Amino acid sequence: MVYNILNGDSLAYSFPDAKIEGNSIVVREGLIDGDLSGDNLHDFWQSRAKYLGITETEYNKSVVNEFEKIINAPDNSEFNLWFEYDLFCQANMWFVVSIINSLPIKKNVFAVYTSYLGKASKEFWNGFGPANSDELKVCYAGRIPFSEADINFGHELWKAYKNGKLEELTNLSTHQSLAFPYLQEVVKAHVDRFPEDGTKGRPELVIEDITKNISTDFHKVFNEFWNRESIYGFGDTQLKSLYDKVIHFR
Repeated sequence: MVYNILNGDSLAYSFPDAKIEGNSIVVREGLIDGDLSGDNLHDFWQSRAKYLGITETEYNKSVVNEFEKIINAPDNSEFNLWFEYDLFCQANMWFVVSIINSLPIKKNVFAVYTSYLGKASKEFWNGFGPANSDELKVCYAGRIPFSEADINFGHELWKAYKNGKLEELTNLSTHQSLAFPYLQEVVKAHVDRFPEDGTKGRPELVIEDITKNISTDFHKVFNEFWNRESIYGFGDTQLKSLYDKVIHFR
């Protein structure tokens, strides 16, 4: 069985037009933010539903049911992970890889990145959105195979991230793997959110600068933040929370 694991409904909407082999699984989570506690998946799902302010039934229907397609995959399955380079997507991908790592089956895993974009592109850190069918096919053709070591490494990244072990995550980020490009940059962006001295994190400082020198209008702040810090991959929800905090303490 072939599975294309897509990060979000936006890609899921345009993906069928590319006519790429396999069944689609949609990741509807944003693990860059919120409660990640839980020693097992059941407890983890409960923590996420509570954090998101929805019932477990709603969360299971929208989110868990998709992840269970991975958990229930048959032997000799192939997983194509369609995730972008930014922190939002990478945190989600580390979680997906940790699930795949736990499966007692033979499997082949590939990372499908936005290889049709150059590093200088404005959309580099958030690249699948504007991709057309032909560009998605280019991305698929350039997919990167995971070795067994890569799968184990993704699991280790998730454990360190989930448990807030920033030093361990930083040490892991020095490991070189084609399956995890730009890892040091992404991990540094994450670690910069939580300065050891308790001062404001990098995103808050950037928002503070924007509101002081450009505009306090949220939409303008959002656009400017993306111009400066698209490596985070923040959506409206994540940025609005930080924006509200900055505005409150102005």
